[in-house]
Amino acid sequence: MREKKGREGEGRVAFSNLLPFIIFSASSLFGLLNPKPPPPSPPSMASSTTNLYFSSSSPFLQFPHLHSQSHHQRPNPSFVSLPSRRRSLRCFSSSSSNGTPGRGEDDPTVKEVERILEEKRRAQLAARIASGDFTAQRSGWSSVVKSGLSKLGPPGKLLEELLSRLTGDDGLPEGEQLEIPRAKGSLGAVGGQAFFLPLYELFVTYGGIFRLTFGPKSFLIVSDPTIAKHILRDNSKAYSKGILAEILEFVMGKGLIPADGEMWRVRRRAIVPALHQKYVAAMINLFGEASYRLCKKLDAAASDGEDVEMESLFSRLTLDIIGKAVFNYEFDSLTYDNGIVEAVYTVLREAEMRSTSPIPTWEIPIWKDISPRQRKATEALKLINDTLDNLIAICKRMVEQEELQFHEEYMNEQDPSILHFLLASGDDVSSKQLRDDLMTMLIAGHETSAAVLTWTFYLLSKEPGVVAKLQEEVDSILGDRFPTIEDMKKLKYTTRVINESLRLYPQPPVLIRRSLEDDVLGKYPIKRDEDIFISVWNLHRCPKHWVDADSFNPERWPLDGPNPNETNQNFSYLPFGGGPRKCVGDMFATFETVVATAMLIRRFNFQMALGAPPVEMTTGATIHTTKGLKMTVTHRTMPPIIPNLEMKILRVDGDQPLDSTPSTVRRSISEEDQEGEVSTARMP
Repeated sequence: MREKKGREGEGRVAFSNLLPFIIFSASSLFGLLNPKPPPPSPPSMASSTTNLYFSSSSPFLQFPHLHSQSHHQRPNPSFVSLPSRRRSLRCFSSSSSNGTPGRGEDDPTVKEVERILEEKRRAQLAARIASGDFTAQRSGWSSVVKSGLSKLGPPGKLLEELLSRLTGDDGLPEGEQLEIPRAKGSLGAVGGQAFFLPLYELFVTYGGIFRLTFGPKSFLIVSDPTIAKHILRDNSKAYSKGILAEILEFVMGKGLIPADGEMWRVRRRAIVPALHQKYVAAMINLFGEASYRLCKKLDAAASDGEDVEMESLFSRLTLDIIGKAVFNYEFDSLTYDNGIVEAVYTVLREAEMRSTSPIPTWEIPIWKDISPRQRKATEALKLINDTLDNLIAICKRMVEQEELQFHEEYMNEQDPSILHFLLASGDDVSSKQLRDDLMTMLIAGHETSAAVLTWTFYLLSKEPGVVAKLQEEVDSILGDRFPTIEDMKKLKYTTRVINESLRLYPQPPVLIRRSLEDDVLGKYPIKRDEDIFISVWNLHRCPKHWVDADSFNPERWPLDGPNPNETNQNFSYLPFGGGPRKCVGDMFATFETVVATAMLIRRFNFQMALGAPPVEMTTGATIHTTKGLKMTVTHRTMPPIIPNLEMKILRVDGDQPLDSTPSTVRRSISEEDQEGEVSTARMP
């Protein structure tokens, strides 16, 4: 993520590289998937030592042997089947919804370039996999050494485990247990691409679970829905947030996301009741008002013919919403900048910096005082905390003064915020804990929704047919009024657009866990303290579970059916996680993005701006663009309304009317008809 570049750049600052930090901090996994620069001229698909065969009859991946192979075995490339469809690492911004030559996704030149680049990249990766680049070999000498260490008692056991980490061995003789397929990495550069994209290619090769080893550290990469369900739901108590909680502690403290164990259970029981039906209904109006302010901003840009950077605007929109919804604070960031808005983005920038730094300099006491960046971050965090403390104090006074009759759907009309509900409920926690909870909801609530809207409008810019259906639904249900809670059930196609956007661009693309005890994943035993990445990206794009997995198709789920979730999709779809730690704000976020999408698409047409930079991905807690989403916004041209015309029609007594006429009109002319006079009939 970037430093602030005027007003447009600020909205994109967030935890965009959080996960690469997690990898980097454990011995620089950030570069593990590109051990050496690609050769200047890649082997052709035909001559590659890896037999990549493409089947037109089946869209599914085929790797029947990979799940059962030991980690010392090199995968047999002839069993690897890659889908023939395109899996582009770059999202080209030259696409357009107006069909203009040279700008559209359907431009054959653009498609051919994408195809060539994709084949080139696949051939390079195939050659590297075939050469053993990613295959970890068993170290023969380590078994002998560990055999001796095991006789030295507890100290020997400790050294034996350390040696297992260093060599990548599990400590048991070969053949005595099933071992997770193992890939290795190095400290090379990832090549500028989002790190979960190469993880997909390794998933194709190694299967639904494999170990990624680099130096003394390894991670388990899970892309199997059954294993994901086991970790997230069936045995969730055996897993914590692990590294994620450690990294988020400085800004979220013991808030709901990083908290584990009893602290998480207590805070969840306190917060979930605040999101009751009456609160959600009130929030629909808040979503509409905030979206309308964005509409006015876009109206000015459309009138002036100015292109707009939508990612930063979406970030500001969702920041304004979450401020009012969570603690009744008016950021009004869509209108102007102020100190608190700048402080929020400064803290988020610091989180991003920490997420990519291999050395935790912020833990050095003297560094906090001499580093300008650290001082600025500390001051910004203090301003936010002081603001939240002040809001908590104000809200406490309001609660004390009102004649309160608390009930399960309690809501203060002047201040319907979650903070007010928590204080009114008698939630007996410190101001610091409340502050941690509010900060967690502030960051999580505005980050994810902004990313969903960004990628939804990117997808819509490439699919005019989807936009037409979307506008037809919004026109017929909303017209020019604000949405209500009753409309949420009626905006079925709009909801499916958001569902499908979350499938293609999940927020987050990876879920992080750490095992608290020994367990079995699938058929593989794992030990305590294993760090695990559940690749939501791989689950959502696996052609074994999805037909035409890379296509944007909102109607892949029936409009009259239930909304897709982790349960009815059997954990192949995890837009909000799953199990007890599923996101508590899933309904809030869905309605927020549905309302914003409906109101914007009702008034404007969006297409990628001429000369806009390519839309590429950078990732962390959510998927962001590297250079923003620059779009041309134009006022929507509504179809003309054809008035009903009245025409004189000669009519002979006894003849039947030529068309159906409303009964009121028919009665008014009946007397003239009886006398054989000329009558009037309304023509459609």
